[in-house]
Amino acid sequence: QVQLAESGGGSVQAGGSLSVSCSVSGLTVRINSLGWFRQTPGKEQEVVAVIYGISGGGGYRYYGDSVNGRFTISRDNTKNTVSLQMNSLNPEDTGLYTCAAAAPPYGDVLDPLEYANWGQGTQVTVSS
Repeated sequence: QVQLAESGGGSVQAGGSLSVSCSVSGLTVRINSLGWFRQTPGKEQEVVAVIYGISGGGGYRYYGDSVNGRFTISRDNTKNTVSLQMNSLNPEDTGLYTCAAAAPPYGDVLDPLEYANWGQGTQVTVSS
């Protein structure tokens, strides 16, 4: 249905910035929400940021408490990409960042089970 591919991960010093992007292809008309999740060994998977209401032309956004105010999620309609701008990075932001897509009808956009399509992830490492 939908294919996603992340890019832009890498290593950065604490306090620095990094932007990761996700290319979305396939039946994009069926996408209602696009989310960024991250996985760090020893921690549960976190919801980093979500943009939802896409199927209705909206652009509602959610940010996890740990990244709110530092990260910005955005969507480029013409290029079918969703990006995550990460500022003021700290070592706790280290993890595998994965984008995912969920289709309508509306569900809990914060629930990973709502997302049927996932990318392979891109690694972000923040050094102190």
